[in-house]
Amino acid sequence: MVKILIIDDEESIRNVLRDILEMEDYKVDEAKDGINALSKLKKGGYDAVICDIKMPKMDGMEVLERVQILQPDLPVIMISGHGDIDTAVETVKKGAFDYISKPPDLNRLLITIRNALDKSSLVTETKVLKRRIKKSKTQEIIGESEGVQRIKETIDRVAPTDARVLVTGPNGTGKELVARWMHEKSNRSDKPIVEVNCAAIPSELIESELFGHEKGAFTSAVKQRIGKFEQANGGTLFLDEIGDMSLSAQAKVLRALQENRITRVGGDKEIKVDVRVVAATNKDLREEINAGRFREDLYHRLAVIIIQVPSLNQRKEDIPLLVEHFVEAICQDYGRPAKKVEADALALLQEMDWTGNIRELRNVIERLIILSEKSIKRADVEQFVAPSMHKFHPLRQLFKEHEDLQSLQKEVEAEWHKFKA
Repeated sequence: MVKILIIDDEESIRNVLRDILEMEDYKVDEAKDGINALSKLKKGGYDAVICDIKMPKMDGMEVLERVQILQPDLPVIMISGHGDIDTAVETVKKGAFDYISKPPDLNRLLITIRNALDKSSLVTETKVLKRRIKKSKTQEIIGESEGVQRIKETIDRVAPTDARVLVTGPNGTGKELVARWMHEKSNRSDKPIVEVNCAAIPSELIESELFGHEKGAFTSAVKQRIGKFEQANGGTLFLDEIGDMSLSAQAKVLRALQENRITRVGGDKEIKVDVRVVAATNKDLREEINAGRFREDLYHRLAVIIIQVPSLNQRKEDIPLLVEHFVEAICQDYGRPAKKVEADALALLQEMDWTGNIRELRNVIERLIILSEKSIKRADVEQFVAPSMHKFHPLRQLFKEHEDLQSLQKEVEAEWHKFKA
């Protein structure tokens, strides 16, 4: 018989849940707090857990984390009368099977339990392995818009060569994916691609990160360290956000590109390296050059081939394909069947202003998957996305209503006179 553990500090809630579950022929055990629950869980024998979030001694989030260690395949359904959207998202991200608000909708609770119980240990382990394999492979560049097709064609032509590539575009557009595809389709694909986020590394450490250092080169250099250029030897070095690199580091990168040699910090030995460099930036490097923040000679070394990645607002026709891809991938990550996105919900997503680009779209789809019911409806987008994003652009709607600038100007002037009157 299926055995379910209810963890809640409120006896009345435990009694209600017990009665409902026993009517469904489930065997039920109870725990009044997290500590009591863990002692029971260590003995094993449970097929699912229903756990409150707010409890004395040990809250539900800590119980959830402990369960992930004790029995990672045991489905945990979180319930709370104090939660909000952020709480729901956080619990699922931490490994909960689902989140239900108090007082629970009993029909939804029973359906959720059935779905959770369908996840046998073997199936779960298989899905985990599949996810690991999938994540180890380079994701495909999704889209059929003119801009995306142009990028794919450029990659096909350039990848087999050793030409350096500069990838430009706003944050969140997938510049790193372009770099990975460039490597995947190159003759260096059997060697590593090493990524460096130049914006995330302090200027005083960037040279050590790129070129390595010898023992004793500086106070904290207690042993020799191999830099990214050496790690990428024979493969590809991806310099992300290169526009944020210090001028001193730029000079050394330029020398490395010119001579195919590097010198570790604190050392004097020249080391030969065979590296293809792909760089990316969200900045206008021409403006950075004029402002004296970027070396023009390095720019010309890097920009043999320039690939401009369009913003999501410039390729909205790709949103349906991207949504389909994210729904499938995220649902697989959570071990759930893929949810259907209703046509009116998809249309609303296409109308929105995506300043955060693909990264923002993925986060929104993840939120909708977690918070929606059986399918993603327009009402879900309006409730869980639109209020927080404020992405509906009134000017764009106004532009759609007019065929030319003259008619728009007439309406604006008419409204202006009405307002002043």
